Amino acid sequence: MNVSDFDFHLPSRLIAQEPAPTRGSSRLLVLNRQSGEIRHTAVSHLADFLRPGDLVVLNDTKVFPARLLGTRDPSGGAVECLLLARLEDDLWDALVHPGQKLQPGTRMIFRGSSHTLHGEVLDRHFHGRRTIRLWSDDQGGTDEAVDAIGHVPLPPYIKREDLPRDRDRYQTVYARERGSVAAPTAGLHFTPAILQSLSHKSIGCASITLHVGYGTFQPVRATQVEEHRVDREFVFISEAAAELINTANRDHRRIVAVGTTTTRALESAVRAGRGVITPQSGWTDLFIYPGFEFRIVSALMTNFHLPMSSLLMLVAAFAGRERVLAAYREAVANDYRFYSYGDAMLIL
Repeated sequence: MNVSDFDFHLPSRLIAQEPAPTRGSSRLLVLNRQSGEIRHTAVSHLADFLRPGDLVVLNDTKVFPARLLGTRDPSGGAVECLLLARLEDDLWDALVHPGQKLQPGTRMIFRGSSHTLHGEVLDRHFHGRRTIRLWSDDQGGTDEAVDAIGHVPLPPYIKREDLPRDRDRYQTVYARERGSVAAPTAGLHFTPAILQSLSHKSIGCASITLHVGYGTFQPVRATQVEEHRVDREFVFISEAAAELINTANRDHRRIVAVGTTTTRALESAVRAGRGVITPQSGWTDLFIYPGFEFRIVSALMTNFHLPMSSLLMLVAAFAGRERVLAAYREAVANDYRFYSYGDAMLIL
């Protein structure tokens, strides 16, 4: 299968650079994956398109300010560091810039108004990745210093610096578990009022965790879809969440995944549990593309994704490539906003 089969024309003006004026005010394209019927509505009306008994599954990961701006120590040259994943204690997998100059042994310093972080490059890997050690002499420790000094890691297609308001808007209202360098963007639309509207209609909610890594933005460099590999990401599913999901599935109620991250976590877990969701804490590198058999997810809410991306391939696997590309053409024709701060679609 050719990666180019997942290309589409997207005017740059439709790439959202800012969130909607108020959370929950974005548009919603509803796609029937059987008939191909498309309806246009708003995210605030989500409950109108779901049924009593449906179970909405959310990803409660929390984005942390993983982008650090500092200098080399002692030379003073500018350094940028994106923390990708904690390996152990204060060891991190990170992307650094300028990559060629930051060799093992290089020291860095990141200063804020009340915190200071120190860093050292320990090992060099491909594509600018490094293993680094971070430490802080401040009383609150490394995490508190990162939270104080770091910048929100906005996606590369948002062509502006992060602003204080991004700390709120690039985070779901139900975020709990710190660990992501990118938001599970379909969840950015939810407000307490939207969650309450689901409850009033007897639509349940369950929360699981998948910490979103930088791999979500990495381009598919292969020419054939089957040759692509996705970075592994950490998944946690509690006993309570597993019970809610399994009960809904046994009762033949719809499992509505909010986001591609939730979808990957659920479909990975149901395979590991041989047909059921078991409480778990581990890693997944599941790559979903057309031909994939969905075993647990029966509806999907998601934002609009990059051309030729692994996320678009997942959506195409769920609803069919032609149906999805037709829906994307409809979205472009109707000036929907794309990507992380953009509008959403619901596939039923």
